[in-house]
Amino acid sequence: MAFFRPRVSREAEVRYHADLEISKSFPELLEKARQAERVLRDLRAADADEVELLAAGTAFDKALTEALRAAEAGQRATFGVRAYDDRIARRKAKATPAGRLWTDEVEGLRTLREENRLWGIPRIPRPVPAVR
Repeated sequence: MAFFRPRVSREAEVRYHADLEISKSFPELLEKARQAERVLRDLRAADADEVELLAAGTAFDKALTEALRAAEAGQRATFGVRAYDDRIARRKAKATPAGRLWTDEVEGLRTLREENRLWGIPRIPRPVPAVR
């Protein structure tokens, strides 16, 4: 008795290889985010003005977003090619040690980014135009 095992789609293979390439840059992007966080913390400790804090907080947010995208790509690539088309394969891959490691990394980066967006970037009021 022969079992039919459907192949993965060509689109899934292309996305898998693209995610592999993107995930290779994860360590550099994570280090960039750490440096941006250090700059933001140093400015807070030095009691810098809000304009500098806004720029540093925005730079930290951009660095975190890039690192998060690379981590998500690494997570998807770790799950394997079949996980792009099959939700059950994706769920099973999440339960593996490597899948859990990437999932924890992604969740931690998302939490850090949301915390920075809520509390790390100061809100500066917009200038009101003078009425004549």
